[in-house]
Amino acid sequence: MAATYQDYYKTLGVGKTASQDEIQKAYRKLARKYHPDINKAADAEENFKGINEAYEVLGDPQKRQMYDQYGSAWSAAGQGGQGFRPPPGGHDTHYSFRSGDPESFSQFFQDLFGGGWEGHASDEMWGGGVRRHRGRDHEATLDISLHDAFHGGKKTVQLERLEYEADGRAHRVKKSYEVNVPRGVTEGSLIRLAGQGGLGSGGGADGDLFLKVHILPDPRFQLQEHDLVTTLKVSPWEAALGAKVPVPTVDGLVNLSIPPGTQSGQTLRLRGKGMPITPNSFGDLLAEVHIMVPSTLSSRERELLEELARESRFNPRQ
Repeated sequence: MAATYQDYYKTLGVGKTASQDEIQKAYRKLARKYHPDINKAADAEENFKGINEAYEVLGDPQKRQMYDQYGSAWSAAGQGGQGFRPPPGGHDTHYSFRSGDPESFSQFFQDLFGGGWEGHASDEMWGGGVRRHRGRDHEATLDISLHDAFHGGKKTVQLERLEYEADGRAHRVKKSYEVNVPRGVTEGSLIRLAGQGGLGSGGGADGDLFLKVHILPDPRFQLQEHDLVTTLKVSPWEAALGAKVPVPTVDGLVNLSIPPGTQSGQTLRLRGKGMPITPNSFGDLLAEVHIMVPSTLSSRERELLEELARESRFNPRQ
């Protein structure tokens, strides 16, 4: 059966000589206009699918060239005339929002929800003549302190989301979520709030909300996976003679033994004083030694240092 010709240029409202940039701009404009979350008109979803189908072809220079040459049979021509399958959009087609332009959708959801929000794919399923939509998954960033990442616990966050009036008009509302932050959570981890994403329709389940963890910088530590790195300033005599000095940990100060002859830049390790890995294991605390000298000297200090200079055979340049 001959394929029905679909004028993708007409669908996107561009001419056949349009540049790839013009095609992309037209697609983005129409995607915003007809996205089912915004446009509740009866034909919005079909229009949305149509412009995505058109962009899948015209947005790819190689597919566009085949389409310009062979029309609706471009796919079959590309396969030597074998195994022709109609382009996406038929009644037996599984359609995914990912199939368009992921970067465009990322921008789309940022425009839709403001900074920090991203949209993810939603599934569209067919069965028994009833079309069901699972709501899309949403993603936002959850900023937490290093202390919160270490201890975990409950945290309340507020996010903006779109809700709809009875007449279909969308408006932004703030919603609070109580989040259980796992103890020892790591940078980039995803916390899933089931059913808190986009609303499903036709009996489909609601999507999920994923919170991507971002651990805020801490003035005392740098985070290296499960280890913590800190700077430890010591005096020349503490480094030369050895000493016990206080160093910070997430839960307060502990004493660290400085071995005699410690050099500036040397790293001392306190095992088990880093971030939690499992309930019974922790990373390490790495203290990088910086030897500091006094910027001013008392007369007695100068006298002692001058005596040391006369007596010492140490030459740091040898």
